Amino acid sequence: MSVVLSQLEDHKLWFPDPDSALEEPNGLLAIGGDLSPERLLLAYQNGIFPWHGPHHPILWWSPDPRCLLDPTEFHISKSLRKRIKQRDFTITLNYGFNQVVEGCAAPRLDTDETWINAALKHSYAILHQQGLAHSVEVWMDGVLTGGLYGIALGQIFCGESMFSMQSNCSKLALLALCQHFSEHGGKMIDCQMQTSHLGSLGAKEWPRDQFLVMLRQLQTQPVSAPCWQPQRIEI
Repeated sequence: MSVVLSQLEDHKLWFPDPDSALEEPNGLLAIGGDLSPERLLLAYQNGIFPWHGPHHPILWWSPDPRCLLDPTEFHISKSLRKRIKQRDFTITLNYGFNQVVEGCAAPRLDTDETWINAALKHSYAILHQQGLAHSVEVWMDGVLTGGLYGIALGQIFCGESMFSMQSNCSKLALLALCQHFSEHGGKMIDCQMQTSHLGSLGAKEWPRDQFLVMLRQLQTQPVSAPCWQPQRIEI
């Protein structure tokens, strides 16, 4: 039986039911549309996220299973614990959102390509201005050496990307997010797709239907007011 992906149009803001996503490639749901802040927010609210290569059509995904991290279950490895004891870093929240996005968009060692294009950068910047997108930064001697960013929907944080210029800096950022988010009432971090790296940090796979039920519940529940105010984070 042939499967036809839903084709999205720029002028119509909608997504198909995530349950209609393909099994192979896992979670591919729709193609096209735009990367406007409004569409991105609607996607996250429905358990959908964009991911595509440069110079390719926009692809939208909702994989099954889903990778989730309970912020109270972050695993601190021996190497990370040793890194924390060095205390040669500063961690902040929402001090350098655009810098973090640029760091995540920079070419990696294994590829010159990036999926975080100019349109995404622009939309995430707008969502940040609206108080919906947030970043955690790791600084060493005043230089940004790692961080992460994502979208906050009530008590769930939808992680988008992270980067590290020094050993364990992205892990420091994620640990700081977990501790801070949990302290302010956050319940879950969406990591999208499971990897061995995320698994080593405590992330687990959930069936998509269970994730979507939880998403609908948690995004209606607020965290405490000071949670996303710019501030230093101690770990």
